[in-house]
Amino acid sequence: MKILVCISHVPDTTSKINFTDGDTKFDTNGVQFVINPNDEFGLTRAMWFKEKQGASVDVVNVGGPETEPTLRKALAIGADNAIRVNTEAKDGFQVAKELAKVAKDGAYDLIIAGRESIDYNGGMVPGMMAKILEANFVNTCVSLEVEGDKATAIREIDGGKETLTASLPLVIGGQKGLVEESDLKIPNMRGIMMARKKPLNVVEPASAHTYTSSEKFEKPAPKGDIKLVAEDNLDELIDLLHNEAKVI
Repeated sequence: MKILVCISHVPDTTSKINFTDGDTKFDTNGVQFVINPNDEFGLTRAMWFKEKQGASVDVVNVGGPETEPTLRKALAIGADNAIRVNTEAKDGFQVAKELAKVAKDGAYDLIIAGRESIDYNGGMVPGMMAKILEANFVNTCVSLEVEGDKATAIREIDGGKETLTASLPLVIGGQKGLVEESDLKIPNMRGIMMARKKPLNVVEPASAHTYTSSEKFEKPAPKGDIKLVAEDNLDELIDLLHNEAKVI
C-alpha cells in the first residue's frame, strides 16, 4: 500500500502573532513552525500501517524552501520520501490541485490529510482533493483500518460517530482520535540523522493561478476588564447582566 500524507507548515500555537505591511502580511520573525497537528495524527497513523503492514509512506507539502525543516521532521519520524511543491500556499483550491497532481502521479492508494490546518482553518483541501481524484472521501476521521483494498473508517458526526467502509483509493481528513496524543512520535537522534539521507524532491507547480487572496489580517479585540460578583449577591449579578452586558 502506498500512502501519501499531506503536511501543512503552520505556526506553533504558542507563538505571538503579528502582521506587517499595513496588516497585509504575516510576520514570521520569531515564529516557530511545526507540523499541523491534524496532519501529525495522520502521519502517525500512516507509520502504524508502515510498521504493521509494510506500507510505504511519502509526505508532501505545498510551500517554499522555508517549509523544508517541517518535511525533514516528518522524514525523521519515519516517512520514506518527501515532496515539496515549489509554490506559496495561498488558496485552498490551488493547494488541493497541487496535492491531487502529486497523488495522481504517484498512484497512491491512501491519501491522508488533516481535516483542517490550524492557521487558516479552511477545512476544504481534503474534500477538494477527493473530488479532483474522483476518490472516496471520509472527513473528520477518528479511526482507520485497511485490509487489502478495503478500508473501514469511523468519523465524528453531530451527536455521535459513524462507521463507514470504502474501497481504495481513499482520501481522509483526519483529526485527534485517529491516534491518541500519547502515540505521537518524537524524532530521535537516529531518525534525525537518517532523515538527512532521505530524498526530498522539489517539483514545480502545475499552475500558479489562485482564486482567492488575503486582503488584510486583523487580530481579535483584546478582552475587556472583568467584574467579580460574590456568589450570594444574585441581585448585583442580574443587574450587571441586564444593564452592562445586556444579555438578559
